[in-house]
Amino acid sequence: MGDVHELPRPRVATGHLAERIGQPVCFVGRVEKIHPTGKFFVLSDGEGKHTTVELSEPLNEEISGVLEVVGRVTNQATIMCMSYVQFREDKSPFGNFNKVEYKVLAFCTDVKHLEDI
Repeated sequence: MGDVHELPRPRVATGHLAERIGQPVCFVGRVEKIHPTGKFFVLSDGEGKHTTVELSEPLNEEISGVLEVVGRVTNQATIMCMSYVQFREDKSPFGNFNKVEYKVLAFCTDVKHLEDI
């Protein structure tokens, strides 16, 4: 298995994770909760469904708001995170995210530029 950053990785919602076991994916969602150990956090997608994201090392920074996670889907239909990007909501053209805006963000072809807006 190659590096997830070198392989195609479709953006998916929670409902499609079970179809992609073992495959690299990209997931955009809002941080809902962080496990006290810092090794797991939960994101909600644009449809309000929750996904657990696992980390190999505990978080070393505070996270909140909207994140884009790149990782591989585990057998439990969670995401083993390889990297993430945190979007600054105060710089976002969306302002306060709602379900429709999550869907637009989740399925755009390149959302990396949003962090620079």
